Amino acid sequence: MRYNEGMPQLKGIPVVTADAAAPRSGEKYVTPQGFTAIRDGVKARGPYPPAPPSRKPPWLKARAPMGDGFQGVRAMVREHRLATVCEEAKCPNIGECWNAGTATLMLMGAVCTRACRFCSVDTGNPHGWLDAEEPENAARTVELMKLKYVVLTSVDRDDLADGGAAHYAACVRAIRRRNPDTAVEALTPDFQGVLADVETVVDSGIAVFAQNIETVRRLTHPVRDPRAGYEQTLAVLAHAKRHRAEVLTKSSLMLGLGETDAEIAATLADLRAARVDIVTLGQYLRPTLNHLAVERFVTPAEFDRYRGEALALGFLECVSGPLVRSSYRAEQALNRNNAGLDNRRHGS
Repeated sequence: MRYNEGMPQLKGIPVVTADAAAPRSGEKYVTPQGFTAIRDGVKARGPYPPAPPSRKPPWLKARAPMGDGFQGVRAMVREHRLATVCEEAKCPNIGECWNAGTATLMLMGAVCTRACRFCSVDTGNPHGWLDAEEPENAARTVELMKLKYVVLTSVDRDDLADGGAAHYAACVRAIRRRNPDTAVEALTPDFQGVLADVETVVDSGIAVFAQNIETVRRLTHPVRDPRAGYEQTLAVLAHAKRHRAEVLTKSSLMLGLGETDAEIAATLADLRAARVDIVTLGQYLRPTLNHLAVERFVTPAEFDRYRGEALALGFLECVSGPLVRSSYRAEQALNRNNAGLDNRRHGS
């Protein structure tokens, strides 16, 4: 692997040139746009002590991504230069979703300005870079895939004055122009809590506004970037609902990071107090050794119990299961059947 000798090391990490071999996890590299980023979002902290052998429980096994539908969606994403959260976040459901002809599109590039310790999206400062063709590319992709429901998410773009809200809204409007019968869910950044920027997205023609709280209050800053915040996410969700009541609001919680049952219940209550309509619960899985370790594997029976508690609080739906991610089977969220999941099949 060749390093850029003309560029100083950044925080002691050599920078890989764009034409070199692919950088390893935790390594800095130069993107094709000319700015630096860290592969998988968190810089390496090795060497690591030997870890005891451990196996994921059987209910966390997902099928390897394959099939004609998967290959077709992947070709579409490559052709139109779109990043998908399915790939960037190493989602275990990528094969199932893509073979069903659905995908979550990730806007504004594949490099995030934040470095959450659960997330494997690359981290860097894009210095204002945006793809001006992305709104029409996204709209054309949705059209070609004949999607009736699409989830749009994005990296955090704290380098932009509005956090990318105007670009996000432009993508939504372009999709709706070409695909007037397609419902759009926006899984957005928190826009640093700037409520005017939240309104820009909420007013763009979306059916669902989502912002993930990710974890319980006590674990927020070990887990999320310091610029994120538990109260900030609640404020964003509450304002979105106040601003346009007909837009459904949604959030997601990862389990297995060391939270207690009481903290899960408190977080669900806080989300409901912010008038969040839909919540998803899934198992945290460690993307690389540089990220936070899994503290426990939550059983399918526990996921069913948490779902019952959420529904008792008044959520329209709680999609809850070991492999659930915030956009998993999103179009089925209002079917009131756990999006078709049956956790009993996987045992406890």
